Amino acid sequence: MTYLPQPKHTAIATMNRYGAAQIPFLFIIDYLMEQCLVIPITEIQNDKILYQIGEKTNACITTEKPVISYFSKHPIPFEKYLPQFEAVMQQIALGNTYLLNLTCATPISCNLSLQEIFFVSQAKYKLWLNGQFVCFSPETFVQIIDSQIISCPMKGTINAAIPNAESLILNNLKETAEHYTIVDLIRNDLSMVAKKVRVEKFRYVDTIHAHDKTLLQVSSRIVGDLPENYPCHIGELMFRLLPAGSISGAPKLKTTEIIAAVENYPRGYYTGIFGIFDGKNLDSAVAIRFIEQTHEGLVFKSGGGITSHSSAQAEYNEMIEKIYVPVA
Repeated sequence: MTYLPQPKHTAIATMNRYGAAQIPFLFIIDYLMEQCLVIPITEIQNDKILYQIGEKTNACITTEKPVISYFSKHPIPFEKYLPQFEAVMQQIALGNTYLLNLTCATPISCNLSLQEIFFVSQAKYKLWLNGQFVCFSPETFVQIIDSQIISCPMKGTINAAIPNAESLILNNLKETAEHYTIVDLIRNDLSMVAKKVRVEKFRYVDTIHAHDKTLLQVSSRIVGDLPENYPCHIGELMFRLLPAGSISGAPKLKTTEIIAAVENYPRGYYTGIFGIFDGKNLDSAVAIRFIEQTHEGLVFKSGGGITSHSSAQAEYNEMIEKIYVPVA
């Protein structure tokens, strides 16, 4: 079976139809919302797609996991990153954006295949699309549980080995401002589809284990209430929230225009979303921590939020810091 991507309007209609009929389905939506996959769970072949979304998976767990014995990254030189960063800072100075997620594609080398990386990586959300990419994302896009919609944006990453790392990340002015901005953006986004939107938990710290280091990641939890018949309109609901605020910026429309002008590669499915509707509830992820197969080899796509408080060297370092495979 070949899974054919659908344009946005077809994907919305398909999701609405499956939602109304309470048919469980997997959805994969690219950043530009041009190549969307909406597949009933019963039609997914595990030689074409592997997923793990919370507790739901179609992957057979094996006792013998592959081991990463070789992983190298070859980031663009700082001198090539700097003009992109400066172009963003100019747009910030003009008032056209005040938070922009700038990303890069970094060539990598690894002894494992994309499918093997799926099995060895540890993340709440994982996705392997045969011959195209593997994603091992820690970031929830939205969950819907008993008609309550929940988003947990992540903004702020630091190497846990740095002395007083948690205190440093929580008290960093740039990271604090960025986190306030993204929480406000997500609150506004959820308010378009839900009522009584509120922040239930603000700036908590999670620990993420990588193959070569441990990272601390700062998140918040934002909640709103949906009507009970939301599944009938689940396609419109999800697409209204896209692109995800945490990987675009604010204001969203103008910021995405700037991203298109500044970034010099196609994001594709990177920074899109993927998830499962189980017939009643929904769980989904932002497609970050992402390795793609290209004609030139493997590339790892990563980035970070730029604000008026950003420094080029720090943002360049963060982009590289996020190039890892999370393992136990």
